Amino acid sequence: MVIVTHDSAAALPRTLAALASELRSGDELIICDNASADGTAELARELAPNAVIVESGVNLGFAAGSNLAAERATRELLLLLNTDNVVAPGFRDGIELPLLEGRGWAAWQGLVTSDGGSILNTLGNVVHFTGVSWAGGAGRARSEAPSEPRDVAFASGACLAIRRDAWAELGGFSAPYFLYHEDTDLGLRLRLAGHRSGIEPRALCDHDYEFAKGAHKWRYLERNRWATVIRTYPGPLLRLVAPALIATEVALWLVAVKGGWWREKARASLELVRWLPRLLRERREIQADARIDAGGFARACLTPDLDSEYLGAASHSTPLRSVLRAYWRAVLRLL
Repeated sequence: MVIVTHDSAAALPRTLAALASELRSGDELIICDNASADGTAELARELAPNAVIVESGVNLGFAAGSNLAAERATRELLLLLNTDNVVAPGFRDGIELPLLEGRGWAAWQGLVTSDGGSILNTLGNVVHFTGVSWAGGAGRARSEAPSEPRDVAFASGACLAIRRDAWAELGGFSAPYFLYHEDTDLGLRLRLAGHRSGIEPRALCDHDYEFAKGAHKWRYLERNRWATVIRTYPGPLLRLVAPALIATEVALWLVAVKGGWWREKARASLELVRWLPRLLRERREIQADARIDAGGFARACLTPDLDSEYLGAASHSTPLRSVLRAYWRAVLRLL
């Protein structure tokens, strides 16, 4: 089990206390501390004396921190858990079931709730064909959660179980992402490599989730959204959705100006330009190893509906939904 921390002293006691009764003899708990200034590493040693504490010395972000911690793992199944995600009794048994039952998934997640279990945080994350990604089912009533395991487009990094051989095959997260979209990118690369992902509702955990974390979040979201599209979308799909990507870019610039985060949008664009040579090299490598075609990828991974509560008016616009669905039907016919 891997946990990445950064100034996490307030959240860590609840998380580690819940884990203490779940972990079995032989289970690994690896904590990567990203240069915390609030005594997180020392607290982790006190609360989890058997854990492996990796101190990075700098703030690597969630992606690179997870990669660093995962290098120390030796078990067949790797579990990534957010610092503020508290597991429920029985989580340990539940999260291992897909592996023991041989469901054929390379990665999966537990049922992640929030607000003390009253609402859903994610039922598996969702990717729009413009690259916008969100926690599927976020904000809905707990009663809407599935009672049985099922496939999802990709599993959330808040509670991500992945076979260690699949993690090694793909090289883990893309470290330069730092924060956000790293799970989207990994999930789409898993699909390209011919793997499946799912959700195991018997592994329950509650995430202290907050979407609004300051304007700086938009820098990572926008930069990494584009990086994911460039790296993972097969060529025929990328060409067909290019007009929608351009239209989305214009719309998001207008939203950024109106919302006061245009500076973060500009930083994201400049960083993306600097990243482009590397992203194109990585794209060639990823696409060369793809085991499904563009049509299969599009149908398995992407949606035309903007149905997240975090997307504001766009998620409630019937005319926009009709246009997006029509556009997507045309794309799928051409693939």
